[in-house]
Amino acid sequence: MSSQTQIDQIADRVERLLLRHAELQLRNRELEQELQQLAQERDALHQRLQLATVRLDALLEQLPLPVGDE
Repeated sequence: MSSQTQIDQIADRVERLLLRHAELQLRNRELEQELQQLAQERDALHQRLQLATVRLDALLEQLPLPVGDE
């Protein structure tokens, strides 16, 4: 195998690696954005759950105790 052929093969491989690296960087950015979005959604749902719990507790406090459960 000539040295030029080896150089060409190495150059092709480096080019493919660079393209793959760029693809992975893009995918990583997309996943980071998705993760941030999901974390915000989780936080919002957690806040809604806390508010619902407070409201439910307040409603339970207003219920009369059953007769005979003393």
